[in-house]
Amino acid sequence: MTSQSTGNAQQVHASLSLKLQRDKLKQYQKKIQVVLDREHEIAKAHLATGQKDRAVIALRRRKYQQSLLLKTDSQLENLEQLVSTIEFSLVEVSVFHGLKQGNEVLQEIHREMSIESVEKLMDETQEAREYQREIGDLLANRLTNDEEGAVQEELRALQAEALGQAGPEVRMDLPSPPSSLPLLSLPEGQGSSRLLRNRDPHISAEVQQTSPTTNRERVAMLG
Repeated sequence: MTSQSTGNAQQVHASLSLKLQRDKLKQYQKKIQVVLDREHEIAKAHLATGQKDRAVIALRRRKYQQSLLLKTDSQLENLEQLVSTIEFSLVEVSVFHGLKQGNEVLQEIHREMSIESVEKLMDETQEAREYQREIGDLLANRLTNDEEGAVQEELRALQAEALGQAGPEVRMDLPSPPSSLPLLSLPEGQGSSRLLRNRDPHISAEVQQTSPTTNRERVAMLG
C-alpha cells in the first residue's frame, strides 16, 4: 500500500470517527436537557429555603455542563474542517489527538447525564453533603470568570423571580370624596370677610361639580 493510499485510509477513518462523535454528542445534548432542567429547579428550591450556597452549586454544575457541550461541539466542528482539508497528512497528528480528546470529553458528558447524581444536590444526608462540597470545590476551579459571571447573573434572576412571586399584593386605594364643600366667600355687599361652610355632612359628591353660579345662588339663599 502506497503512502498516499495510507493517508487516504487515515483520512477516511478520521472522518468516520468524527461523524460518530458528532452523532453521539447530539444524542447527549437531548438527554442532558433533563438534567439541566432539574438543576434549575433545584436551584430555585434551595433559594426558596434560604440556602443560597447550595443553589449556587446547582447553577455552577448546570453552567459547567452547558459549557462542556458548547466547547465539544465547537471542537468537533474545527476537527471536521481539518479532516476535509487536502493536506490532511500535515494535520493528521492534530486531528487524531483532537479525536482522542473528544472521546474523553464525551465520556465526561456521559457521566454528567446521571440524574441520580443531580438528586444528590437535594439530599440532606451526610454522604450527599460531602458530595455537594466536593462538587462545589471542583467547579469553583473549572469555571472561567465569564462562566462564573453568568452563574451569578442567573442567580440574581432567580432571586428576583422569587421576590416577585412572594411579594405582597399592591392595592391602589382611591381617596374618598370629601363630605363637605370647600369654604366659599360671600359676594360683595354681603360681607366679604364672612365665610360660609356647608354644614350638611351627607351632601353628595356631585355638589362639588356644580358651576360657580350655582354656588353663588346657594350662598345667597343661605344668606
